[in-house]
Amino acid sequence: MILSKTEQCTKVLFVCDANRLRSPTAEAIFSRHPTLQVRSAGLSNEATVPLSLDLLEWADVIFVMERRHRNIIHSRFKDIYQRKRIICLYIPDEFEFMDPELVQLLEERVTRKLGDLKR
Repeated sequence: MILSKTEQCTKVLFVCDANRLRSPTAEAIFSRHPTLQVRSAGLSNEATVPLSLDLLEWADVIFVMERRHRNIIHSRFKDIYQRKRIICLYIPDEFEFMDPELVQLLEERVTRKLGDLKR
């Protein structure tokens, strides 16, 4: 889909621990949205896609699944933490990839927060 000059995509980054369950689920759900560009990453050394400075710089808004993820970003990337919008979704690590309950939580919380950002 080609966006008009008046429409702009919001770049959204989802972050969890290993980038295997929660953040890839969020990426799968929201990558279909026409006005979003979506990526996901993990904070652990074994993450499928490790969080990097480049990914953080790319994002307009960063969603973390747990408060400690935000704290880790703060300790590893202090400058980014000061400049970027980082929102905690408070979703614990107790779901499988594309678990219907996880999908519902993500749809409710992310959609609400994205709506709040546009006001």
